[in-house]
Amino acid sequence: MAVNTGIYTGESGAVKFVGDDSTVAAVASVRSFTVDREVQSIETTTMGDASRTYQAGLSQFSGSIDVYLRDDDAGQGNFLSYVENPDSVAKIELYPSGATTGIKLSGNVVVTGHSISSNFDGAVEASIQFQGSGALTRTPI
Repeated sequence: MAVNTGIYTGESGAVKFVGDDSTVAAVASVRSFTVDREVQSIETTTMGDASRTYQAGLSQFSGSIDVYLRDDDAGQGNFLSYVENPDSVAKIELYPSGATTGIKLSGNVVVTGHSISSNFDGAVEASIQFQGSGALTRTPI
């Protein structure tokens, strides 16, 4: 297992989509991705306390993936099709610094939307938004 003892760099980052049949498809032409994880804070302050107190509540994650849009890519097509089937839960694997070093982030997601942008002097891009369903797992590679 490789451990990154320096600074992560993102140029080798990767995104993989895991289908209902457990087939893993790499998503082509990824430009960037973002994962946000947060834990709900529950206030437990009582009358007479001098300071507010909190305890950890439920956690959640969400994020987005930005790609150059490609009609021939199964990974992108799978993500985009989940917007049309909102009852479906997908599984993703995110590799911030590549599939052979650093960490893997994985979890089940609901694909909540996507946008496609096009302009006269650039490539057509898509942004795919997702909401986690369950825990986000962080695994050293």
